[in-house]
Amino acid sequence: MALFSQTSHQGFQALLWKCHMFWPVSRYQQLFAASFSIPTREKNNYFSFMTSSSTALPVDPKETDVLSTKKRSVIDCREGKGWDEETKEMPEGKFHFSSSVGAAKKWSMSRVQSRHRFSNVQPPEKPLQAEEWNKLREDFQLPEIFEEVMLNSMIRCNSPIDVAKSLLTHVAKRNGDVAYNVLVKYLTLCVQQGQVSEIRDVYDIMKVRFKILEDGAYNLLIKGLSNSDQWRMALTLLEEIKKITIPSRTCYESCIKAASRHQEMKLAFELYNEMMAKGVVPTLDVLQSFFHFSRGVNGAELQKELFGILLYLRENQIYPHKTFMRSIKLWFESGQCPVCNHQLEDSNLTEEEYGNLSESLIRDVIHGTDTFRKTSPKEFEAFQTFVESRLPFDIVIDGLNVSHIKSRKMQCENLFDAVNCLAKENARLLVLGRKHMLMNSSNWKREIMKEMQNKADFFFAENISEDDAFLLYATLRSGKHCKFVTRDFLRDHKACLSDSVTRHLFRKWQRGHQIVFFPSAEGRSINFLPAFRYDCVVQTTGDTWHIPYKDVFEEKYSYQVPRKWLCIQQK
Repeated sequence: MALFSQTSHQGFQALLWKCHMFWPVSRYQQLFAASFSIPTREKNNYFSFMTSSSTALPVDPKETDVLSTKKRSVIDCREGKGWDEETKEMPEGKFHFSSSVGAAKKWSMSRVQSRHRFSNVQPPEKPLQAEEWNKLREDFQLPEIFEEVMLNSMIRCNSPIDVAKSLLTHVAKRNGDVAYNVLVKYLTLCVQQGQVSEIRDVYDIMKVRFKILEDGAYNLLIKGLSNSDQWRMALTLLEEIKKITIPSRTCYESCIKAASRHQEMKLAFELYNEMMAKGVVPTLDVLQSFFHFSRGVNGAELQKELFGILLYLRENQIYPHKTFMRSIKLWFESGQCPVCNHQLEDSNLTEEEYGNLSESLIRDVIHGTDTFRKTSPKEFEAFQTFVESRLPFDIVIDGLNVSHIKSRKMQCENLFDAVNCLAKENARLLVLGRKHMLMNSSNWKREIMKEMQNKADFFFAENISEDDAFLLYATLRSGKHCKFVTRDFLRDHKACLSDSVTRHLFRKWQRGHQIVFFPSAEGRSINFLPAFRYDCVVQTTGDTWHIPYKDVFEEKYSYQVPRKWLCIQQK
């Protein structure tokens, strides 16, 4: 996280030597030193770092050769448990102050309580210069909590990360330091938006500055990393926490879901069993994820573990909710004929097949057709950068396609219903939209679009752009687990593939990854049918045949595969 984006790297190094504070270290540490150890007068004056919890402990200055500073007051949060995921704020527990701070107690308590008075503050829409931030701060009723209130509003409004970064840059230049609670709020925004590189940068800053972080920061770091392609780094952080204390439920469950999402079920259950052994009670959400991600995965050991979860529900008189029950039902039904108990062929491609298909689609379909007649190479390059910085996604949605599902409702309402439904299982969503959706109109209401952007990532292409290539690229780059939502048949793209084997792989991949959706009978909601874990084609084992069929013959090609099967056994 380069807070001083306009300063050269050489300028950083010169500043470091001038401060005599940090010797040559890695680039991240150089950025950290430059950001948080700036002399503000002719004399080198270093600001103390005030934390919101006693568990965030600054590094001993003696251990980093920092010049000695005046003894600072200590603030202990006896009852605070760290960052509150619901309110996005530090909990307002009872604070215990050392005797040296006396009069500061009343001020700090009023400071904590005052934040709720400014819940309607609107953040700027673009990055501001130092003088603009100064003006806003001067006009604010309580300047001492301006940064906290402003970052809270940015979290609430899901402001662009560059806006928050410009505020931190201003604070660092003004104070020579950024308070711990301000850093944590910035981290919250980064996690909310899946800004993986920023999350890593904040962590690099924090681990240099502090020996130990409080639970809230660890929860955010692990949650942010576990939802990215760098999810294994979250496992490293989990091991780091274990050396100090028992990791929180949030930390364990974020790592469990990441392992499950990447089909590493053995690792997921190892973490689950370790969590249970330490007395950390799991949520129904993580128990459901085991069944959700185990569909179509075979193995006696996996089955034993899943049955163990069902016994856990029995022993503790826990009643699963409807969504959980649906995941259990789909797991029981996935891949096995209920009549003859034969295992049906899996729809998953092997690693080699998946690699060959991805390469062929990118070469023959995305770069080898008329994609760039309807979108510019510059736009697609921007999209690639956008996707790579936010990977992986669980579901990619063709926003314009979904928005037309019910003609009697506004298009933004249709899309809103779909995003709400698909986000229920904590899936990471990418919605592909068009720029006209951002214009306040009869079909696209700005407030509804803003609310949706709190639940999913959006990429808005030009209005004339062809978005199928975007859909395929994002889905394939997210990995084998990622599904996509569109009613398009994708026949043209299959036809562009160079050989029949690859076309066959494409259809198999499409059958196993395209989520079917349709309006409910009363027309009030959208129904989604999950993609099959088994391949929906005529199958045989020699003495048995399984034939998928539809009740009504459809001459027209459809992406909707049959949901009914005929089982024939030779006697």
